[in-house]
Amino acid sequence: MRVIFLLTALFMMTTSLNPDFSWAVNPTGYGQAGGEFDIKVKRVPTSELAKAKAVKSPIQATPEVLAEGKEIFLGRGGCISCHGAEGKGDGAAASNLPIQPRNFTNPKFKKYRTPGELMWVLKNGSMGQSGKVPGTGMLPVVQPKGFISEEDGWKVLLYELSLGQ
Repeated sequence: MRVIFLLTALFMMTTSLNPDFSWAVNPTGYGQAGGEFDIKVKRVPTSELAKAKAVKSPIQATPEVLAEGKEIFLGRGGCISCHGAEGKGDGAAASNLPIQPRNFTNPKFKKYRTPGELMWVLKNGSMGQSGKVPGTGMLPVVQPKGFISEEDGWKVLLYELSLGQ
């Protein structure tokens, strides 16, 4: 309950500091137990979307890189806490969040998101920066705002994109 209160307070602070913050209707899944945020809702602000989409991974998805990505996902990256051991959005912390974390095994995930958009979220989080929808609660994990290197972030992304294949 305390975690929910803290997340709600953080959300309220974030939205109150952004004068452009507004939305007509909450996206599909918001506030529903076990509901995954609508995959079609962009997490990158419109002003940065084209640039983010153009970014490509500098690393190839070899078996060794995917194994390293999985190790980071399950360990020091902290991804497992919310996204779960299999990347289904069912980690131990997921039940404390107002929406279910992203399910990386969802085939739509790869259809609607480019690696560059995903890296943007790893670097900046997804706390409602677009001003159109509430944030998902995803915090930045890639440096300089986060705690893992960009190279490790790419390994994690490649691993996440390999899930559900």
